[in-house]
Amino acid sequence: MAFEPPSRLVNALGEVRDEGASAWLARLGTLLEEAAARRGVDVERIHLPGGRSSLVAHVRTAKGTPAVLKLAPERFRPEAERAALTHWDGLGAVRLLDPGPSDGALLLERLHPEVSVRTLPEAKALLEAAGTLRRLWVDPPAGRNCETVPERTGRQATLMRATVDDFPEVAPLVDAALTARDELVAAPPELRLLHGTFRQSKVLAGERVPWLAIGPDPVVGECAFDLARLVRDRVEDLIGSPSGPAITRRRVRKLAESLDVDQERLRGWTLFRAVESGVRALRVGRPGDAENLLEFAGWL
Repeated sequence: MAFEPPSRLVNALGEVRDEGASAWLARLGTLLEEAAARRGVDVERIHLPGGRSSLVAHVRTAKGTPAVLKLAPERFRPEAERAALTHWDGLGAVRLLDPGPSDGALLLERLHPEVSVRTLPEAKALLEAAGTLRRLWVDPPAGRNCETVPERTGRQATLMRATVDDFPEVAPLVDAALTARDELVAAPPELRLLHGTFRQSKVLAGERVPWLAIGPDPVVGECAFDLARLVRDRVEDLIGSPSGPAITRRRVRKLAESLDVDQERLRGWTLFRAVESGVRALRVGRPGDAENLLEFAGWL
């Protein structure tokens, strides 16, 4: 079939400057055909605009069941996602429909991509997102193949330090974020299987239950790390509001209380993750995103 990779995916993979991801993108049409043939599904259409780290195709199984076939390059750890979805087995997350070969493709139940929690009013959206996240926090599987929070954030910390050489103005925030990380990884309160990249847009309407999480980049660690990304959801709205700092502090308190997470640990991980994302945005040439994220981090 004629195939053109989504421009959003092409642009995002261009930012990471990874030869393996570039080679994967060049073969993506063939990889999609091969993955569909292995699973005996027919491709209906490519979901647009799609994600920044994977291709999502709407497919139908031999029995006519609507499904989704998701392909991702190795750098985005599709096999770790497969293991996490297998472990959750549809509880709080999209269901993996078959174990499949380890070819970087996942056959998933089809949800409603046009209806995410982000379409709800803000207070309701945070409530539903937090409830979904709580269901994902389970004991990690034996023989897990995903990173721990110290491992992932250690890699990120190295890149953050290196970026300061080119952007010395961010040094104070980077220092604060790295100090917070060092204190947090020294004594984690629990070890759970975490979504890893959870936010409102990662929760879609489903048929089995109202809301299900998609697109995990699973990691093992403390719950506050997972919740931290949710604190800064709709960051553009926060930046545009004169009450942004007060709203942010209120979010930290309410989310910590509602999910029984230590408020200071949540604040610390929110700081680290916002600064890490802001510095990464600077590094890949997205100064507008960086400005918003670093201003947000300064409120913490």
